[in-house]
Amino acid sequence: MPEVELDLEWPDGRTTRLYSPSTVILKYLSPGQIVSVRELQERGSEALQQASERVRARYGFACTRADEEERKLQGWAAGFGGEEPVRVWAVDASIMTRLPGGAATE
Repeated sequence: MPEVELDLEWPDGRTTRLYSPSTVILKYLSPGQIVSVRELQERGSEALQQASERVRARYGFACTRADEEERKLQGWAAGFGGEEPVRVWAVDASIMTRLPGGAATE
């Protein structure tokens, strides 16, 4: 399955990297997008849960790394107000070809 890494630029200027085992995350978070912390928590959690289920469907077991990434995301977000902005960045420029409307996601 194609993996995706996104950098998240937090309100304090710090950047963290979010990993997904599936491009399904691109249906929820797009590089260049600015979302609120609350929206990031909601979208990111749902995307990572779906990604883990895609791994389960393909390999017969859930992706524990996606579960770990979801916990990390919630921990990072806990230090900020729900309406503060977070910018989403693509780590790999080729990710732009996998955005919805581009090549198919897996």
